[in-house]
Amino acid sequence: MKKILIIFLVITGAYIGWNYMFDGSGVNFAQAEDAVKVTNDTDKISIDVSSVETVIVPEERDDVRAELEGEGTVKVKKHGDEIKVSVKRKGFFWFNWFEMDKTTMTVYIPEDYEKDMNIELGSGEIVFKGESADNPMKLRDLSLNIGSGRAALENFVVEELVNHSSSGEVEMNSINAEAGSFDVSSGSVHVKNYSGKLDADVSSGELEIQMDQLFDDVSLDVSSGYIGLDLPEDAGFTLNGKVSSGNISSDFPLQDKEQSDNRLGGKHGSGKFEIDADVSSGNINIK
Repeated sequence: MKKILIIFLVITGAYIGWNYMFDGSGVNFAQAEDAVKVTNDTDKISIDVSSVETVIVPEERDDVRAELEGEGTVKVKKHGDEIKVSVKRKGFFWFNWFEMDKTTMTVYIPEDYEKDMNIELGSGEIVFKGESADNPMKLRDLSLNIGSGRAALENFVVEELVNHSSSGEVEMNSINAEAGSFDVSSGSVHVKNYSGKLDADVSSGELEIQMDQLFDDVSLDVSSGYIGLDLPEDAGFTLNGKVSSGNISSDFPLQDKEQSDNRLGGKHGSGKFEIDADVSSGNINIK
């Protein structure tokens, strides 16, 4: 029995050593990089990362390049009209027993790329920022799917923004979107200096959005959790609030106010834009 245990430990140690030294394409060095050129046919850049601290850097270039420092391998591949960036971490029986060091990745993309981007974060951290609020990153569609971990986005002008958060933490700042959709099932999403149409659905967790300007309709739905909507003082809106359980509150004085246990309605300022708020449980605060 003792010999069998020793043989098992030797085999296990050899497997772990091989697993950390090699991947399918050869030696897994501490630094790895890969790149694919962006063409006129490129319609989407997808970045799929987990357990890695990642920074996306827009700069003057004509390709997508990823550089990894730490354990694992990085791949940048073209599939039809899409460029995909992914990281493979090494582990034993799906656990990274010995990865106590920090693995980081930098993804460089063309600053003049203006089509679709999709970001998938299973865990870890991702940071993606345009140059400034005056010189933002412009995209057609930006999709952010967060399983856990942390994401920070700043300085964007997009046609459509889609954020799905099942856990973790999302911080956004200086976002201009023709249409924005936030689906929060857990965790927290905090957005500052947002402008655009807004559709928010919170089944659990917390969503706070501060808007620089209200120039489109807003839809808020909470089945559990909390939504805080911070509007400018001169916002003109008509509130249509329905409550089956929980609470809807407004810090703005409302004209033609209608308030009961299951309803809050009224107009502020010009009343131009509709704010539809529906709470089945939890809270919505308009402030």
